Order: sequence, then C-alpha cells, then structure tokens
Amino acid sequence: MSTVPEAERTEPFHTFTQARTNLAPEQARHLGRIRWGSAFFGWVTAIGTTALLGAIVTAGGAALGLLNPMTAAPGPAPAMGVAGAVLMLVAIFVGYYCGGYVAGRMARFAGARQGVAVWLWTLFLAVIGAVIATVSGVVSGPRLDELIRLPMSGGVLSAGAATLAVAVLVVTLVGAVLGGLAGMRYHRKVDRDLVVPAA
Repeated sequence: MSTVPEAERTEPFHTFTQARTNLAPEQARHLGRIRWGSAFFGWVTAIGTTALLGAIVTAGGAALGLLNPMTAAPGPAPAMGVAGAVLMLVAIFVGYYCGGYVAGRMARFAGARQGVAVWLWTLFLAVIGAVIATVSGVVSGPRLDELIRLPMSGGVLSAGAATLAVAVLVVTLVGAVLGGLAGMRYHRKVDRDLVVPAA
C-alpha cells in the first residue's frame, strides 16, 4: 500500500515537452558549458574543410586562367584579386560552419558556445604555431597571404591587410557560431519528436 498522499502524487510526463519544461534549467546548468573536446574536433573539421574548399577555389581559378596554381597570384584582371579573396572568405565561412556544426552536434547543448570554442581553438593554435615557428627560425615575419592563402596581389594586400584580417576573424567566428547552433538544432528536433511512455 502506498504511503504517498494522493495530493502529493505526480503524474508521469507523457511528452518530452512536458519533461523538458521541468528539466531545462537543470540541463542548462550541468550540460550547457563549453565542451573543449568537441570543439577541438570541430576545429579539425573546420581546418580540413577550409583547406579542401580553398584548393577547389584555387584549382577553379587556375582552370579559368584567373589564378596561377603555383603561386595563387591573380591573373591580368585586377578585380580577380578581390574576387578570389571573396571566394576564399566564403570557403572559410563554410569550413567553420561545418566545424561549428560538428562541435554543436557532439556537445548537444549550448551550440553557440561550442562554435565560439572552435574559434578560440583556432586562435590558440595559431598563436602557438606562430610562436613555435618564430622561435625555431622556420618563419621570419610571415606574410598574411602566406598564412591564410588568399589570392590577392601584394598592393591590395598591403593596403587592406588589417581589414582582411578582421574580416577573416569575423567570418570564422560567425560561421562557427551558426554551425554550432545548427548542430544543436538537430538534437532539439529529435527531442520534440520524442515521447516518453507513461508509467
């Protein structure tokens, strides 16, 4: 015989929506933090995808005679340097969107935070790599176009180096955050369709 008074008994949750209403604060507190492991694998995905898309853009430009495949230098038309840079920024955005998606999908919660973590991994490893290269003497004053491989002429790069660097930072951050939100959204779709059977 049950010792729980009728007034204190609770009905089981019949849908995930009802359960989530009660569990959301607890989930956010325990599961909503940054998952650095997931973010690292997101960063690996972002770098790999960006490199692949960058190679495709370079190969496409070379096939059309717009770029030199050996130097990634723009062809005769001056505007092709800017067009190539825009295409590479798009490739970078897509790459980091994919990386953010992987991190958000793996972590399940706090997709935007996972995207930011992917971006922070990029900054951290870029700084570490630059320091190691400088200390070891492998690289001495690397040019911006060598680091991010944007097909721009020297004059355009010199004039817009700061703007270009900021653009790359913004594009990578926005792409990673949007990707993280998209990866988390997959789990929310599954959660909405989940039905918890009554006891």
